[in-house]
Amino acid sequence: MNQVEKKLLLDLATKHGTPIFVIDHDKLRANFREFREKLPEVQPYFAIKANSHPEIVKTMFDLGASFDVASMPEFMVVHENIKNLPDQERQDFIWDKIIYANTIKPVETLKELNPYKPLVTFDNPSELEKIKEHAPDAGLVLRIRVPNTGSMVELSSKFGAHPGEAVDLITQATNLGLGVEGISFHVGSQCNNFDNYMQALNFASSIFKEAELRKYPIGFKCKDGSREKVLDIGGGFPVKYTPDVKSFTVLAKKINSEIKRLFKKDNIQVIAEPGRFMVATACTLVVKIIGKAVRDGKTCYYLNDGVYHTFSGQVFDHQHYPLRAFKEAPTAVCATFGPTCDAFDTISLADELPDNLEIHDLLYAENIGAYSHASATYFNGFPPAKVVHVNKGR
Repeated sequence: MNQVEKKLLLDLATKHGTPIFVIDHDKLRANFREFREKLPEVQPYFAIKANSHPEIVKTMFDLGASFDVASMPEFMVVHENIKNLPDQERQDFIWDKIIYANTIKPVETLKELNPYKPLVTFDNPSELEKIKEHAPDAGLVLRIRVPNTGSMVELSSKFGAHPGEAVDLITQATNLGLGVEGISFHVGSQCNNFDNYMQALNFASSIFKEAELRKYPIGFKCKDGSREKVLDIGGGFPVKYTPDVKSFTVLAKKINSEIKRLFKKDNIQVIAEPGRFMVATACTLVVKIIGKAVRDGKTCYYLNDGVYHTFSGQVFDHQHYPLRAFKEAPTAVCATFGPTCDAFDTISLADELPDNLEIHDLLYAENIGAYSHASATYFNGFPPAKVVHVNKGR
């Protein structure tokens, strides 16, 4: 981080107090454009679970993003941006640009969703029965289970039908009078094993071919009578938190090549669900030292944010966010703790920080935009960090 950026953070902390969670909308725009440039044939559906702040969703909406939602509250955060559109235009947006990508949905949610006619995912027979009864106007996308080896957060144990069962589920949906528009998969969050994508794309291609051979064509009908399939390649696109994370540029080239090889003869719409990729590097946390002690010979700093708040990503997302000091000084191995009365509220036992910092000094953590503020709590009565926006109106 350069001196100009540090000064901005210090000025914001002076103005707003701490802890503050700073969202840089210029960086959001840059991440979105990078994704579009490197995967030009793939429409990004921003997975808002990574950070569902309404102003982030608004910036993504203004950029032309589509959206992946997993609950009615998430759906309504997106809907807020289209609620004043004419009825048909609003419905077209929902149909074309929103996917409800949670395979398991309560009956109450399905009833509420049905008038909006969105795309929804499924991966088992029971869900099909529920959809038939409570949301028959929705379009369907079948999620398959694919390898998640080497991903930071594994998802395949909870979601996805076995590829060998896929066409049987498509058959069941068709027999129920439901239309299956496409296939989706997710290789696991923060995927550092690009073979996962290659295997998943091959699974999807085989399922499309088998369904066609068995006379259960997948896709929605176009005006000319042809069918267009949806291929949802999910998320998992890696963010370079550390030097050992593989390059998104390399992954994008592999995905582009494999899609062209496997689906060049298909009328297909390829979509993806990037969440972390869009928001992780766009947010920075500024915290204050509220206490200091020496324990077992190690300097310990107590901060006004911790693992029950913005650092919750360390628990739920298995991601570490190194803290840095604004003051220039030699560093030592220090411990950092959050403000609550729980010893679990330990940020790190090995942050590299000056050991001569004082109470009221400030620290910052970069690349903390994904699965952090989104999962912050009010545990012990401490509220989440205040959100501050920069470069919002450009």
